[in-house]
Amino acid sequence: MSAQPLPTGRLTTHVLDTARGCPAAGLVIELLRVEGLDHQLLKTVRTNEDGRVDAPLLTGMDIARGVYELRFHAGDYLRSTGTVLPDPAFLDVIPIRFGIADTGAHYHVPLLISPYSYSTYRGS
Repeated sequence: MSAQPLPTGRLTTHVLDTARGCPAAGLVIELLRVEGLDHQLLKTVRTNEDGRVDAPLLTGMDIARGVYELRFHAGDYLRSTGTVLPDPAFLDVIPIRFGIADTGAHYHVPLLISPYSYSTYRGS
């Protein structure tokens, strides 16, 4: 019986502030695992000066097939930059739900934000 290979994939993210044309430094991101109606908070991180987190969000034995959600606290970040937002803000916490099917792959989930729009894609 052969041993199963260890997962070699990873999950990373970064955030760019397209309204200001710079990385979104200091933005809080929550990573959750989603199973039906249950959401398990796995970790909370903050972006660095480059708009990235200092280490992969998931790697090695921590990465598993399934559904995940990243919650980007864009409203708090935008307010911290001096951006005046309406009350309530049009965008506050931005959830991005995605699936990991291949634990050997790199999943990169970037976010581009402004006070009134956002976009994402599967990066490399």
